[in-house]
Amino acid sequence: MAEKQRILIVDDDENIAELINLYLAKECFDAKMVHDGEAALVAVRDYRPDLVLLDVMLPGIDGYEVLREVRKSSDLPVIMLSAKGEVFDKVLGLELGADDYMIKPFDSKELVARVKAVLRRFHHEAVSPTAATDDLPVEKVSYPGLSINLTDYSVSHNGDLVDMPPRELELFYFLATHPNQVFTREQLLDHIWSYDYIGDTRTVDVHIKRLRQKFRGQNSWKLVTVWGIGYKFEYRED
Repeated sequence: MAEKQRILIVDDDENIAELINLYLAKECFDAKMVHDGEAALVAVRDYRPDLVLLDVMLPGIDGYEVLREVRKSSDLPVIMLSAKGEVFDKVLGLELGADDYMIKPFDSKELVARVKAVLRRFHHEAVSPTAATDDLPVEKVSYPGLSINLTDYSVSHNGDLVDMPPRELELFYFLATHPNQVFTREQLLDHIWSYDYIGDTRTVDVHIKRLRQKFRGQNSWKLVTVWGIGYKFEYRED
């Protein structure tokens, strides 16, 4: 029997946490509940969850600070939960590295669907070297000093590996495989997030910002904003 995927529920409202626990148990997840930020950080280390459902408003260390601490050492999937529906709060959560952001109150089916969607994006089946070489095509694009490999989800820049969450890498790969072609934010949401994500176009802006922070001072290629339209991967041959 396959091991159950572990979900850490972090919410100071015990009733909400219990309700989420019931939703997840019906879908055969193993869940653990904690109710403050300090306990969340301990549980991330000891419980080793596959995904964290993280409330923003927590006693002591709030959810944003918990996320900051987690992102210092891990790409662990995190879905933020909040009664705050302002765009600023969503963008802040995404900029800090959240994989998704849900507004309370939420529908139980939507919560479970988003958990499954984020886990699908994050966990990719390992491919043996033999299979990768003999049976499967390698999905890879290269530019001067840059290699993006979608087969093993790796990015190399000037010979160094660059840590990158799966969805961020998928966005980068998609743009790089269509050099100098402009895509609207809506098109990028459709291609990369598809029906797994119900969000606004600001999500694309946040991911582009993260990518730009990782690659500075490029001459032959860069991520360009086309004002009023969207983004493109611009490449100029010397």
